[in-house]
Amino acid sequence: MKRPAQPEEIAPAYVFLASPQCSSYITGEILPTAQATRILVASAAKGEVSADDKAYLAKLVAARTGLSEADATKRVDTVIAGLDDARNKAKAAADSARKASATFALVGALSMIVGAFIASVAAALGGQQRDEDEALFVRG
Repeated sequence: MKRPAQPEEIAPAYVFLASPQCSSYITGEILPTAQATRILVASAAKGEVSADDKAYLAKLVAARTGLSEADATKRVDTVIAGLDDARNKAKAAADSARKASATFALVGALSMIVGAFIASVAAALGGQQRDEDEALFVRG
């Protein structure tokens, strides 16, 4: 969204989570996970993860897994490297598909040109044969 939430947009969520009748079965634990997912998706789209987002993700991982900050940071870096790898593989696959489609288009155009040439030669030969047969019919 790239903008801060307005109070009227987030107030229902606060009321829901604060009310024991409404949210007694929900702990709110899904909220940091969803936020981490949003950070990773937005970072994958931008192509980079800010230092603040990395630090926040490392704190989340450390809090949820009990790992030290250094180990959590390594895990976050590993996930980010995996995202970069996936993005690079997707770019390579798209480039390969682009090259294949361009080759296919060129081969298709070339085959149509060859087909048109063969059709014109066949028409010329067929017309010449017709004229010769007509000349024999008229003489004979």
